[in-house]
Amino acid sequence: MVDAEPLGRRERKKAATRTTILEAATALFLERGFDAVTVREIADQADVTPKTVFTHFPQKEALVFADEKERHERLVAAVRDRGPGLSVSGALKAHYLAEIAALKTEPQSRILALMDGTPALIDYAERMWLRHEDALIATLTEEFGLDEPSEEIRFYVRFALQIQLMAVREADPEASVEAGFRFLDQGWAAYGEGGR
Repeated sequence: MVDAEPLGRRERKKAATRTTILEAATALFLERGFDAVTVREIADQADVTPKTVFTHFPQKEALVFADEKERHERLVAAVRDRGPGLSVSGALKAHYLAEIAALKTEPQSRILALMDGTPALIDYAERMWLRHEDALIATLTEEFGLDEPSEEIRFYVRFALQIQLMAVREADPEASVEAGFRFLDQGWAAYGEGGR
């Protein structure tokens, strides 16, 4: 019982330091742009050392995507906890559209604008998003009672994740999500004459 209190205090201090670093980084990025800000400047603004910044965030790009773990959990939960009768595609479609809508609200819309002008952030975001592949494959493999994932599950997940990456850049993301899942679920043959 005595050991629990210091651990709680230590964890609270870590969380507070992380929040301070994130707030400093976000303010600097939005003010001057991602590429113009150094980790040293972020550390100075947060009153920590650069080493402390890297202790909490493995690379500079991670400061823009601090909610990666939460996004991962929401994505997996959208499939794992979907309601009865809702297909995997239906669950992912609803999840993608909700996530894209959230990106258009403050402060996410400012972060999205920052990303649009920064190729390194776009690349990092795409790599981060595709890291969810193994977790979704495992979720579907378990759901279907398989010991190993089938090739169909692997391809489905890879292509389903690409739909969100494409849709987020489109003027009409809902139409893109609909088209992507329609194509994924029905295949090229349904598009016309067995595939042209």
